[in-house]
Amino acid sequence: MAYLSSVVRRAASCQMSASGRNSHLRCFSSGAGQTAEKSVPYHKTLKEESPQGKGPTRPLPKSADVVVVGGGSLGCQTIYHLARMGVSNAVLLERDRLTSGTTWHTAGLLWQLRPSDVEVELLAHTRNVVSKDLEEETGLHTGWIQNGGLFIASNKQRLDEYKRLMSLGKVYGIESYVLSPAETKDLYPLMNVDDLYGTLYVPKDGTMDPAGTCTTLTRAATARGALVIENCPVTGIQVRADDLGVQRVAAVETNYGIIQTPCVVNCAGVWARALGQMAGVNVPLVAMHHAYVVTERIEGIQNMPNVRDHDASVYLRLQGDALSVGGYESNPIFWEEVSEKFAFGLFDLDWDVFMQHIEGAINRVPVLEKTGIKSTVCGPESFTADHKPLMGEAPEVRGFFLGCGFNSAGMMLGGGCGKELAHWIIHGRPEKDMYGYDIRRFHRSLTANNRWIRERSHESYAKNYSVVFPYDEPLAGRNMRRDPLHEELLQQGCVYQERHGWERPGWFNPRGTAPILDYDYYGAYHQKPHGSYLYNQLLGDEYTFDFPPHHNIIKNECLTCRNVLAVFDMSYFGKFYLVGPEARKAADWLFTADVSKSPGLTVYTCMLNKHGGIESDLTVSQISPGTQVSSLTPAFEGDGYYLAVGGAVAQHNWSHITTVLQDMRLQCKLVDCSEELGMISIQGPASRMVLQEVLDTDLSNEAFPFSSHKLVKAAGCTVRAMRLSFVGEMGWELHVPKQDCVRVYRAVMKAGAGHGITNAGYRAIDSLSIEKGYRHWHADLRPDDTPLEAGLAFTCKLKSSIPFLGREALETQQASGVRRRLVCFTIDEKVPMFGLEAIWRNGKVVGHIRRADFGFAINKTIAYGYIRNPDGGPVSLEFVKSGEYMLERMGATYPATAHTKSPFDPENKRVKGIY
Repeated sequence: MAYLSSVVRRAASCQMSASGRNSHLRCFSSGAGQTAEKSVPYHKTLKEESPQGKGPTRPLPKSADVVVVGGGSLGCQTIYHLARMGVSNAVLLERDRLTSGTTWHTAGLLWQLRPSDVEVELLAHTRNVVSKDLEEETGLHTGWIQNGGLFIASNKQRLDEYKRLMSLGKVYGIESYVLSPAETKDLYPLMNVDDLYGTLYVPKDGTMDPAGTCTTLTRAATARGALVIENCPVTGIQVRADDLGVQRVAAVETNYGIIQTPCVVNCAGVWARALGQMAGVNVPLVAMHHAYVVTERIEGIQNMPNVRDHDASVYLRLQGDALSVGGYESNPIFWEEVSEKFAFGLFDLDWDVFMQHIEGAINRVPVLEKTGIKSTVCGPESFTADHKPLMGEAPEVRGFFLGCGFNSAGMMLGGGCGKELAHWIIHGRPEKDMYGYDIRRFHRSLTANNRWIRERSHESYAKNYSVVFPYDEPLAGRNMRRDPLHEELLQQGCVYQERHGWERPGWFNPRGTAPILDYDYYGAYHQKPHGSYLYNQLLGDEYTFDFPPHHNIIKNECLTCRNVLAVFDMSYFGKFYLVGPEARKAADWLFTADVSKSPGLTVYTCMLNKHGGIESDLTVSQISPGTQVSSLTPAFEGDGYYLAVGGAVAQHNWSHITTVLQDMRLQCKLVDCSEELGMISIQGPASRMVLQEVLDTDLSNEAFPFSSHKLVKAAGCTVRAMRLSFVGEMGWELHVPKQDCVRVYRAVMKAGAGHGITNAGYRAIDSLSIEKGYRHWHADLRPDDTPLEAGLAFTCKLKSSIPFLGREALETQQASGVRRRLVCFTIDEKVPMFGLEAIWRNGKVVGHIRRADFGFAINKTIAYGYIRNPDGGPVSLEFVKSGEYMLERMGATYPATAHTKSPFDPENKRVKGIY
């Protein structure tokens, strides 16, 4: 019998005696790994029913409304929810038996609390489906066991993170408790608590059974008319161009026939990349070995909660009277050649890689040192660049949907994601804000970049159990997209952030340059780790839930902007032209505001979905046709508009607009000039004085009013100047051809030198913008928020007769009253907030904070969140004003003041030059 302690001893002896990696492996080859069988710990799997070369379990239909490919957790949840929503002509194709590949060997853990409001909602739906809905619907038990969950904190930062989760849980009614070490010992007597700060206990967490869940899901789906066909591999996807040249799904090919269908859902897990290639779709995921071991019987372990010891990177799953032990290591094994025949197989466990989990497990539950290993489970899992799933319609092919890349969380996220994916397919969008999972969150230049996919997926895997700090940045996959000012600003101390592949300025370090180095895989795979790495050190300095150590540097950038002027490099912005004979018709329909008043005006507007949810906020400038091909003055026929959108969501905007244009069959086109143009923003009371020395035009209020734009000369270069502000000050944006960016930037800095000009980054923009009350998409604004709820009714042309996408939904909401509203809060006590804090009104939880930051001009923490009426009624401005508010941060509450206008410059004078 193999014991966990013997693995540690053998590893230690091998490390002392081995002269190289091969001898290290030989030592393990005769050790504990060979004495344990390879088998999953479930009483029932579908492996025994594997078809052994037989044909499909059912005849193939000639056509279907939807074909789901892959019979794992996501495929089964998706077909179930499609059927539940009324799609009876849906087919699931599984190449072997249900659960084959990954799902059959998964640990099946479900934790209800995550650092994301949307994920908490998704997990709640999964729990309802497996613990209640399916049993009520079918009379079958899915194998759900509610034994609770226990998160271990070995340091203050970890306990702070858990307290944040507890506060968010109160918003959703999730029972949880922060326990002391002594209380933890009472709950889990076998646990070592000597090194603990505390724990977070969630009594209603639990475990799922893969075979039981998937068979019950498909039983319920087929009862509603769906067709589930096993032993039927997909061999091809037919894609055809329509009369406008748009690529669309046409059919699914198998060796047993072709199914005509307009919609394919890729739920193929590790094999999703190969399935995507059949349709010309990039699926950015990698396959890795992921493992756990199952112990022999442990006396006294029965009914204990599942454990996640994040700092030891290990989990302990209750397995009857035993434990399954697994985790996330820094040197996972990539599955380089994914076999299409792999179904219910398992890999040999590499004890060299797995050993770190054993050490952590023995430290946490010491009885494991003398406990035998019954079996090992090492199978394939798919992982993505940000450890989030890949969902939604692929940008390359209409009708090709993704439901894959679940990073070993496919069971616990499956119910919520299956429901959202079904709604997406039927209605064109999900019910919830799924942007964090939407394939369009990645720029199209990245989804086929193997280096980026591999590096980022490795880092996300290795850091999966790390504390999620507010200002962390990846080290992997960097320097993929750099704007023309990158090197210029780097030499001035710019500390960069990564967004959408771009390097954008975060803040400026007065201690010198902090270049981002090639990824070192944290020293894994014989890579030499970087020694003195200033950029990484600066990130590590900010690993805190208190005010970060660079707080005063950000303060200086912000107050210099408020009092004098600052320069912001915003070149990562998406910059599109919408042009053509029917561009005006497209603009009227796409944009909530009237953007067609006259050339020379720039309008802040939203784009909505048909439910009135905000898909984007952006600026739109009507332009006249140019006389030559130029990134500043494109030649076109008809009408033209210049769109500037947040760079982190450029692909989402591009896809949304393109989809609408295709669906409306309009004669116009969208042109991407993001890489050809830089964007330099000069903001502050002295901006007019400084820019008047650089630009060849009158910058007075009369000659150049707010929300207008002109083609002008700057340092001898033609630029498009726009009088706009993202920070609430008088200022101008200069949209500059990339070859001229450095020249124009240097001219601005030279002119501003005598006035105290400074560089500033996006950390300052975040603070300045929240202080002024400006919204950020995907924080304050999401696809399930409407302009009426978000305080952006002024962007909507509801008083005109011009129809626009989402108008009917807004008019309905306007007539019935909004049921939630975005509210600004300030707190007097000097504590930082970052989002997810609970909002209390008159002693009741009414919402949570979406975005928070510190406002240096008003010297207070500012937070924005949506509140609801606990009685279900409308949330009027009077309702907002009449409440007494508290914000809960890490279990502690702080009195808060609600504002119906921005607490800074509520009369909006500064952007107009009135100081």
